[in-house]
Amino acid sequence: MVDFTRLEDINFAGKTAMVRVDFNVPVNDGGGISDDTRLRAAVPTIKALQDKGAKIILMSHFGRPKGKVEPTMSLGFLTAPLAELLGSPVAFADSCVGADAKAKAQDLTSGDVLLLENTRFHSEETDNDSGFAQALAALGDVFVHDAFSASHRAQASSEGIGRILPSCAGLSMARELDHLSQALEHPKSPVLAVVGGAKVSTKIDLLQNLVTKLDALAIGGGMANTFLAALGHDVGKSLCEHDLKPLALKIMDAAKKANCSVLLPVDVVVAKDFAAHAPHRVCGLDDVAPDEMILDAGNQTVEQLADAIDRAKTLIWNGPLGAFEMVPFDTATVEAAQYAGRRVKEAGLIAVAGGGDTVAALKHAGAADMFTFISTAGGAFLEWMEGKPLPGVEILKQT
Repeated sequence: MVDFTRLEDINFAGKTAMVRVDFNVPVNDGGGISDDTRLRAAVPTIKALQDKGAKIILMSHFGRPKGKVEPTMSLGFLTAPLAELLGSPVAFADSCVGADAKAKAQDLTSGDVLLLENTRFHSEETDNDSGFAQALAALGDVFVHDAFSASHRAQASSEGIGRILPSCAGLSMARELDHLSQALEHPKSPVLAVVGGAKVSTKIDLLQNLVTKLDALAIGGGMANTFLAALGHDVGKSLCEHDLKPLALKIMDAAKKANCSVLLPVDVVVAKDFAAHAPHRVCGLDDVAPDEMILDAGNQTVEQLADAIDRAKTLIWNGPLGAFEMVPFDTATVEAAQYAGRRVKEAGLIAVAGGGDTVAALKHAGAADMFTFISTAGGAFLEWMEGKPLPGVEILKQT
């Protein structure tokens, strides 16, 4: 597992904990929270710190105000729903630095919670300005990073402050790191990854890193078309990055050298129109007409993937296998995801998934709750999978 400082490694009694959370919550047309998952994710760490006798100051960004005060992007509306989840009051400072933040921080007693205003109201936040990080650090004694989703960018509230204060991972961050480490860094073999999505160009680094660490890699979605075309198959008018065919062959060659099997579709679902319920058919790889597009994997491909899942002890999933937003082109994604979920329960498969489209696809399939762990971190999850160091994680590592 990743060796990093945890909450239990630090004595918080009488200290002020500066906690980086991700409260960049989705809102509805009326300005209210449409999904409080991110608030709930922070509650265990906040409660643990309260139990430890800490004073708690929460930091987060919200939206993209680009360094200016935007009233519609204020975090003030979150104090009431957060207080309800905690069962205790939450104070609010109208800035994350300055006189009001200092005064309210000084007024805190053990167990109190203070939420600071949107850190991105200051351009120094995204610049990772050392002076701004110092101003944040001056409010507390210990930095607790509990927002894995914000760990892939070196910003003042997620990395800069960690260079100044003693730092540790919050419970949500620790859980994420433990599961990702279990899946990719110290996995139970054989390891299978399912990587789908629209374009190879968005996942070049991911694919190049994974083939050196896996026993098998299943490629689906629109990106599979580029690999099929590189192998000489006519993909009709399917989404395909023909200019990346040499790269696709290079990735397959690297996989072969690393003894990683690459699984591509063996049959496909095609249609002439990109629309839900469009007339469609299942065909072989060499039977795609010039006016047809590949929108999903066929039954034989799903069976091939199910066999690979049966052989695996660890599964990493990123991206859908087809145009899952449109019925019936969600079939392969739904069937394969549900099968993987059943293997978690029946065979002890470790199944970890992440990425925006992935979470939506697994929820659509009714399989999200069946997986061992679902990361909602998006960009940070992908960069971890690509093997890139994450600034907000690096500062937590024990030396």
